[in-house]
Amino acid sequence: MTARLSVAQGAALSIGAVLGTGLISMPALAAEAAGPAALVAWLALILLSAPLAWTFAALGARFPDGGGVATYAGMAFGPRVAAAVGWCFYFAVPLGAPVAAAFTGGYVADATGGGKVTEFLTFLGVVSAAYAMNWFGLRVSGRVQLVLTGTLATLLVVTVLAALPHLDTGNLTPFTPHGWHGVGAAAAILVWGFAGWEALSSLSAEYRNPRRDVPRATMLAVAVVGVLYLAVAAVSVLALGPALAGSRAPLADLLAIGLGGPVRALTAVVAVVLTLGAVNAYYAGASRLGVALARDGALPARVFGGRRRSLTFIFVTSIGCALLPIALRTSALLVTGCFTLVYVLGTAAALRLLPRGWSRVVAGVAFLAVCGLLWLNGWPALLSLVFGGGALVYQVSQQRRQRGEALVDQEGVDGAEAEDEAGAVTAVPK
Repeated sequence: MTARLSVAQGAALSIGAVLGTGLISMPALAAEAAGPAALVAWLALILLSAPLAWTFAALGARFPDGGGVATYAGMAFGPRVAAAVGWCFYFAVPLGAPVAAAFTGGYVADATGGGKVTEFLTFLGVVSAAYAMNWFGLRVSGRVQLVLTGTLATLLVVTVLAALPHLDTGNLTPFTPHGWHGVGAAAAILVWGFAGWEALSSLSAEYRNPRRDVPRATMLAVAVVGVLYLAVAAVSVLALGPALAGSRAPLADLLAIGLGGPVRALTAVVAVVLTLGAVNAYYAGASRLGVALARDGALPARVFGGRRRSLTFIFVTSIGCALLPIALRTSALLVTGCFTLVYVLGTAAALRLLPRGWSRVVAGVAFLAVCGLLWLNGWPALLSLVFGGGALVYQVSQQRRQRGEALVDQEGVDGAEAEDEAGAVTAVPK
């Protein structure tokens, strides 16, 4: 199979995976936790993105493989750690898809006057579109992502420009209404908005020239994501002030201030584009990860052994997770806990796999930062241990089954040899 991803398409997928739904509700949730000081958390996460993204880009360029972080963890620490990482990422994707779509569903319901049914139908439409695009492969998915990313960037620039005349520095006081510990709480929430760099490492083998193209696409995505995130976050705080905290649709509020009139439909479009881009990128990366895990014996090949079978499992499980009675904030923290553990083990693997030099130094900075983020995540991070434990149990059971089959086969061989020997003895003339 020939590689299909260009630098532009890879960057578009990266931007879609990371930018994703972070701008739909994250500004309001972060402001609720830290007030204007949430800008400090935004800046910290943006600065963290560069070393984290570069670490995964360096790994992808040097070791292109569909297994992504799971492959790197296996190379550094063995197959059991690889399986644990793979399970944490793979099974977190269908759990995260309903969270992403729930943010979007709120915008669509706000624009149409609908309720929970509208939110669920929005989710179903988004995941179905991502499933269909990925069913036909990265050639279709990558091209569509270019259009989505271009549209998204345009809409976000319009939103920022429209709100600029209404900025008020007075909205920066009091700067820390909940104390500086609120910045840590905001950072834990914002991890959701910056998850995604690990997803694209699973696509590294799809580039035409991984060693050259992966770093280029990743760094382009880092620049675009950083500028857009910081611009929207700053404008949200300065233009909306205290009204930002608790807002259900902060982008809609920004456009309403800047443009006036009926802007709900436009912001609903922004939300759908953001979410579709994120889900599309995650479905692309995770479907290939499932195949790689089945190839390595970490998942049953009967279910996950083909890209479309892996993709279908993610799609069906996403719908099942959407029906679980779990609060939105709790679901988001459960998912970010899984992704953060993937970051910890992925950056730790980079410290062992990358050659000495500044790339390894960057990986060390990323490792320390994500360890801090895992601690800030709190108890929801324990779900990652459940997935990791499940991977270990599956591997142990598979090894026992294989040993049992080997023993039965050996007993069969021994029995056949014994019968042959007995036959030979009875055939000797007296």
